[in-house]
Amino acid sequence: MMAKSGRRGLDLPRGRSGMLGRGSSSMPSSDTFGRFSEAFARAMGTSGFLIGMSVFVIVWLWWNIAMPRDWQFDPAATNFTLLTLILSLQASYAAPLILLAQNRQDDRDRVQIEQDRQRAERNLADTEYLAREIVALRMALEERSAQGVTREVLRAELRAMLADLRDEDPAEQAP
Repeated sequence: MMAKSGRRGLDLPRGRSGMLGRGSSSMPSSDTFGRFSEAFARAMGTSGFLIGMSVFVIVWLWWNIAMPRDWQFDPAATNFTLLTLILSLQASYAAPLILLAQNRQDDRDRVQIEQDRQRAERNLADTEYLAREIVALRMALEERSAQGVTREVLRAELRAMLADLRDEDPAEQAP
């Protein structure tokens, strides 16, 4: 497919080229990032995370209030600016990751709903088919016999047909 002069033929697509060199190996796949966001959202929704974060904030506040002024790295006099910055940064990254995880879950739910709908349609079609077959069987039996078809007559006929299929005596199948 490659010509001897080093040029590609028209039957092969040209690769993406650019200054940034965006190839498939340099960029992480969206699925990998999506799985990361789901793991992150799942971890943030645990009681362990909430307890750990509460302990972290309490220790931070205690250290910067109770320790001597030379040991404080985020003093109360500055209204815990560093702690506020850290919590804001965490929230600014957590919110989009959680939304991404929710969007992925919505996509999975949408696919599952569609599969359930298709399964329900198949079940309905199968049920309607079986109902038509039973009606056809009753009509055929009514044509064969002058009497009306009751459940008992239908069951007896079905047992006789089953016995014929099994090559058994129909009298042995009766309860």
